[in-house]
Amino acid sequence: MRKWLQEMGLGLAAVGRPAYITLGRDEDFGGDRDVAAMRARTWEVLDAARAAGVRYVDVARSYGLAEEFLAGWLADRGIRPGEVEVGSKWGYEYVGGWRMDAGRHEEKDLSAARLRRQLGETRELLGAHLSLYQIHSATVESGVLDDEEVLGELRALRAEGVAVGLSTTGPRQAATIDRAVATGLFDTVQSTWNLLERSAGEALARAHAAGLAVIVKEGVANGRLTVRGAPPALVLAARERGVTPDALALAAALARPWAGIVLSGAATTAQLAENLTALAVTWDEEAEKALAGLAEDAETYWSRRAALPWA
Repeated sequence: MRKWLQEMGLGLAAVGRPAYITLGRDEDFGGDRDVAAMRARTWEVLDAARAAGVRYVDVARSYGLAEEFLAGWLADRGIRPGEVEVGSKWGYEYVGGWRMDAGRHEEKDLSAARLRRQLGETRELLGAHLSLYQIHSATVESGVLDDEEVLGELRALRAEGVAVGLSTTGPRQAATIDRAVATGLFDTVQSTWNLLERSAGEALARAHAAGLAVIVKEGVANGRLTVRGAPPALVLAARERGVTPDALALAAALARPWAGIVLSGAATTAQLAENLTALAVTWDEEAEKALAGLAEDAETYWSRRAALPWA
């Protein structure tokens, strides 16, 4: 995987399935969330991202039909492998049945059996476009980083030329990152870092120093750092710089010296355009001082995230 520095990628979590944990879904989509409508929106966002120079797209088996939507777009637009790099993830399975009122939307299993099955499904859709395959939401507690059968499958995949990585979740992201680095296996780590949740920062710096490419996810905290939920201090700082809160929040992530790719999770082309202005925002010491107080205790942040509804 090419290790771009201070670039933005596009994540398809918000557009591959009808329900997601992001503020303002009704405003984005209303009730028009059938498969055809969601596919059309996904292609519009992908077209806009490509036109703007975005060359990394993040999907997962659990993102509804995101891999299928992406595969169709790549074929329809005649995009050759390598022109757009694609990272996907295994471990969660979408079980929402395209229903807004599903009792569960995804189910987690980090076993080697699921890895083999989901890798086959991903390759059937994305083929040679797949650049990176990641464990989805690894934790130390899950035991996946000590599962020799899983690690062996990932080593074999890496030997075939596909980069391997992991995404992290929860208040102990730092411990997971350090454990992953210690294995010597992984090419990338994808973690939540934003102005509210900074606890993984030092571990990500260590991972970067060890040679892993760092991908930042949830840079706008599931909408809490956008106009729909931004704290007053962020709103003020963004207004003073003539940008939207989401752009300033993403600029903060881009400014981390260890950050490689920072993902936009835009659900619409308008959101994507706002997110991408982060590339032109100068993050300075004044902004750092003004917004340092937004940081939450990790346990508090993840508790609040867990309380967000699927909408």
